[in-house]
Amino acid sequence: MLVVGFFTVFFAYQAVFFVIGALKGEYRYPKARQNHRYAFFIAAHNEEQVIANLVRSIKAQDYPQELIDVFVVADSCTDCTAEVARSAGAIVYERNDLARKGKSWVMDYGFARILREYPGVYEGFFVFDADNLVSPDFTTIMNDAFDQGYMAVTGYRNSKNFGSSWISAAYATAYLREARFLNNARMICGTSCAVSGSGYLVSARIIEAMHGWQFHTLTEDIQFSTFCAIHGVRIAYAPAQFYDEQPVTFKASWKQRMRWTKGFYQVFFTYGAHLIKSMVRFRRFSAYDMFMTVAPGNLITLISILANGTFLIVGLLSHGFLATDTEIATCFESIVMTLVALYQTYFWMGLFTTILERRSIHCTKRWRVVLNVLTFPLFMFTYIPLIVAALFLKVDWVPTPHSISLTLDEVVGETAS
Repeated sequence: MLVVGFFTVFFAYQAVFFVIGALKGEYRYPKARQNHRYAFFIAAHNEEQVIANLVRSIKAQDYPQELIDVFVVADSCTDCTAEVARSAGAIVYERNDLARKGKSWVMDYGFARILREYPGVYEGFFVFDADNLVSPDFTTIMNDAFDQGYMAVTGYRNSKNFGSSWISAAYATAYLREARFLNNARMICGTSCAVSGSGYLVSARIIEAMHGWQFHTLTEDIQFSTFCAIHGVRIAYAPAQFYDEQPVTFKASWKQRMRWTKGFYQVFFTYGAHLIKSMVRFRRFSAYDMFMTVAPGNLITLISILANGTFLIVGLLSHGFLATDTEIATCFESIVMTLVALYQTYFWMGLFTTILERRSIHCTKRWRVVLNVLTFPLFMFTYIPLIVAALFLKVDWVPTPHSISLTLDEVVGETAS
């Protein structure tokens, strides 16, 4: 009961966000007064199967092409990523630095080189992963937000392979929720959003001030979002859709989320005190929001379950000597109630996200969409052992392989009927 009470109190604001996101709809901006000039930045490691589709989707934007350049950093590639990207129309840099692995170091290298070779040319930088696809109106919608003066803008992260497995479906649901019921609601409420992985825009002024990119934890996106929350830099949200490839197997998902969880710990232990100071001294709600995002809340759930489970086992083995039947029953009920409460929370979260965002779900397998409502909570449960493993294991940056080669037309054509 204490655990349920803890989550109810400290995460109640997310329930408010959910209601606001459901009732208010998508946040909209006035039409931009001018079209700004942008660089699309893509970090790629052995992505020859998917990189061309992304570059072509950028080249097909309904935005003046003379105001868009596409840069691909082919990082330590052993395949034809560089050649394929060039053929598709990208400006390609080839990087080979085995000492500094990871997307953040690729971003630092690429941004620094662009600033050096194209000084003062670009007003903003879009960050994408090689497996992404971009909707035709993406740049136009993001430009509407950027024109309002925001230093960073995050887009609507959709998925291009919802129907591949129960794992990919769960990922897709989590991102749909993040876009509509977290970032969209944050925008409506006037607080700062958070960037996530890719599909976001950063002002050139930030990149120039850093002379590249200076966020090098395992989750550089969350680190950047936390930095902005601490210093009062508001990240905006725009309903500009892009599509991301999700892991299909549990093994691949475990590796990726292990890196994320370790990265969250890095950000929490590095910036936790600064977030508290920002929310107390400057009364920034965004700092509280990010603190609750990076704090290992599920660790409390696990400790509660383990404590009750240990007492239950010891009590049963003692045959009433260390614990009465009533105390044993209470422990058992506490474990069951905690798990049931979590399952119900994730179930309703998945159900309402599926219903309200059904037009954004591209999947021909209707049964997969329905089944996902039941399996989504189970996927979320797997974060509980992850938070423990990440505490003790050494985690290195490992690229997630991408092999689903789809065009944008093929993705949006996959709609459940």
